Amino acid sequence: MQSTPSQDSPSTDLVGQSLWASLRDAIRGTNADYTRIPLRRAVFLLAVPMVLELVLESTFAVVDIFFVAKLGASAVATVGLTESYLFLLYSLAMGLAMAVTAVIARRVGEGKQEEAAVTAVQAIIVALLVSLLPAIIGIAYARELLQLMGADAWAIEHGYRYTQWMLGGNAVIMLLFVINAIFRGAGDAAIAMRVLWVANGLNILLDPLLIFGWGPVPAMGIEGAAIATNIGRGVGVSMQLWILFRGGQHIRVLGSQLAWRGAVLWNIVRTSLGGVGQMLVAMTSWIFLMRILASIGSEAVAGATIAIRVMMFTMMPAWGMSNAAATLVGQNLGAQRPERAEASVWQIGWYNMGYLVLVAVLFFLFPRAILGIFSADPNVIAIGAEWLRILSYSLFVYGWWMVSVQAFNGAGDTTTPTWINVVFFWLIQIPLAWYLALHLDLRETGVFWAVFVSETSVGLFTLWLFSRGRWKAAQV
Repeated sequence: MQSTPSQDSPSTDLVGQSLWASLRDAIRGTNADYTRIPLRRAVFLLAVPMVLELVLESTFAVVDIFFVAKLGASAVATVGLTESYLFLLYSLAMGLAMAVTAVIARRVGEGKQEEAAVTAVQAIIVALLVSLLPAIIGIAYARELLQLMGADAWAIEHGYRYTQWMLGGNAVIMLLFVINAIFRGAGDAAIAMRVLWVANGLNILLDPLLIFGWGPVPAMGIEGAAIATNIGRGVGVSMQLWILFRGGQHIRVLGSQLAWRGAVLWNIVRTSLGGVGQMLVAMTSWIFLMRILASIGSEAVAGATIAIRVMMFTMMPAWGMSNAAATLVGQNLGAQRPERAEASVWQIGWYNMGYLVLVAVLFFLFPRAILGIFSADPNVIAIGAEWLRILSYSLFVYGWWMVSVQAFNGAGDTTTPTWINVVFFWLIQIPLAWYLALHLDLRETGVFWAVFVSETSVGLFTLWLFSRGRWKAAQV
């Protein structure tokens, strides 16, 4: 196997150098050619910063709900119901990010760095455009949106400002997702990691200060949590733009490239439609589940909200490894190396499964202890603990689903996962949750088992479809 003459030649594989040196390179970033260096090292250099990035992101989510939970179950429910709408925005941001990662990775793999930079500019334009309407609706109709989701009186009267801030400031969410997708696709995963370290670290510091107040800073309650989040993400976006124009290891945007390029922009939009579609399907199914839980009571919403934050925290390392698979697939397909692209997915898949089996053991053995960290309400603890234990039965399959879906997305085939999601989430998960929870009166337990059935099934089916290999022919 040939390699580019650099410090990242095959002799610098993990076997040939210390783990510490490899870890240092992963965190600092390198100019490695991920289509040429040994696959094990490529996975390590990309996965480590992506894992650390998402671990801190999920750490903030857990810390945030830890402080908000001290305001009561209705405050936690407000966060959960608002996140149901944010999930729609996340679906847009994540769907767009999937396309951006795929296109940038393909251009970099082809050796077309200038085209990659032009793509980056158009992606930022698209992100700004799609953030406008949700911001207007969120600011003007926050109370009505909470009422539509079945919020209680406290949430509508006192929690609506949280919703205004979170939906009104959605542009920073869009840009944070999309610009980090640019860095990941280019192979600058270490930059994306550092950005989220700063953004979420600032969030964690500001959260208790603005929620509870200190000295001259007044206590803002749940609104303070939203303000802290927007400040942290805003600083992160500023940092992203500065680095993007200054230049990373693999991509740099020049002033001359700040122009509307209709053909490039449309290619991003076209490629992102499948990604947006698959995320919209998944996220809207979550909204329906939250609506079912809201009809059961605020404690059911609160327990589910805390459980999902815990799940996000523990699963982010697996998502980080899966994101590394997307970059490796895109770049290696661009370099005309489809066998290496497939090998990277199988390797990361085994890592994912091993990690999530350990998480499943913790969820099964200690669910109440985990929930007890965030709430003293015995009903909230019981509900959240039940979901963690049910989730533990399917996590090993979920790990394979993560990496196989990212293989499709990294290849630019975002349409196939969309139709998979339509079948398993809309046609199976939602009707099954309604039937079990309300018709059979299993309440929140029925919702949790419906999630188990649908997500285990979708994981097995997606992995089988990936193994057939048609994703290798996708064009972006």
